[in-house]
Amino acid sequence: MIQVSLRQLSKRFDQTAAVDQVDLVIEPGELFFLLGPSGCGKTTLLRMIGGLETPTAGSIHFGDRDVTQLPTGRRNTAMVFQSYALWPHMTVAQNIAFGLETRHVPAIERRQRAADAMRLTRIAELAHRHPMQLSGGQQQRVALARALVVRPDVLLLDEPLSNLDAKLRLEMRREIRRICKSAEITTIYVTHDQEEALSMADRIALMGDGHMCQIGPPHEIYNRPTSRFVADFLGSTNFIPAEVREKSNGRLLLQSPAGPIRSSVFPDDAPTGGNVTCSVRHEAVRLLAPDESADNIFTGAHLDTVYLGDIAQHTFELADGLRLESNEIKPVLRQWTEPARIGFDARDVIVLTN
Repeated sequence: MIQVSLRQLSKRFDQTAAVDQVDLVIEPGELFFLLGPSGCGKTTLLRMIGGLETPTAGSIHFGDRDVTQLPTGRRNTAMVFQSYALWPHMTVAQNIAFGLETRHVPAIERRQRAADAMRLTRIAELAHRHPMQLSGGQQQRVALARALVVRPDVLLLDEPLSNLDAKLRLEMRREIRRICKSAEITTIYVTHDQEEALSMADRIALMGDGHMCQIGPPHEIYNRPTSRFVADFLGSTNFIPAEVREKSNGRLLLQSPAGPIRSSVFPDDAPTGGNVTCSVRHEAVRLLAPDESADNIFTGAHLDTVYLGDIAQHTFELADGLRLESNEIKPVLRQWTEPARIGFDARDVIVLTN
């Protein structure tokens, strides 16, 4: 297993900075995700790591080796693209062994390594089929096996599940994580799908406009975003404008358009006054029974409900026109004849200063 280090890595296209002075360390054997919206620079960054793009500035290191100027063939990386790019006239086994053939690996070893890769990806029974005889998920496994069989130091995945239907994507998420961890290969995975990243990654780097906005484990980035961009991109949240009134005993007291709010999640350098933004996840906003308490309680008029089976998404209007959304798990049918009593706890109010 190998560590990947990026040092002040940049890529410009004319006057546009696609990747701007990125510093990043990906640990050996880590399943690391580059996440972000279209145009944020994640695919350009992946292509530079693989040698398909030349950096404008900075360096790329695999362990102690500087690979910045090395061609793709000398980096010992393997990439799986959105389009699986399988040879239609070759069988599954032949597709998987093709990379070994171009590396002049002896025939007996080729067959053995291809068989090992097929067992790892659970497609051994498909060895003699052709790509047109395979489902999308099976083709994805073949592409992954073809990448693994060359025993790369670094495996690069560029939105590999984007062509699959929703149910198959869920299945392949588990399989790709299992395969990558079993193979013990440092893996860098590009996606714009937040659920994909949250469910699979060891760590995530959320990118925006060519920069790293926040890096950390999925639970940390989701529950403790450091900026409005991160909170907004990952999951669904309510943004509430507020003014800091008091800071004491590990809590902030804030004043919002709908009334006072208490928070226990804020940066160490949070101001003792001035304007901030509070982020409250939809699932943190609860419908309260008459005798139920919460750190922050409001009364609101019910505006709308979207029923999604396992959850219902409610929208309420509070004082001063402020709207809050709430995700109710295992929803029950209600008649909204009077204002709702809703609330959330101080630990669920994330104070953002940028």
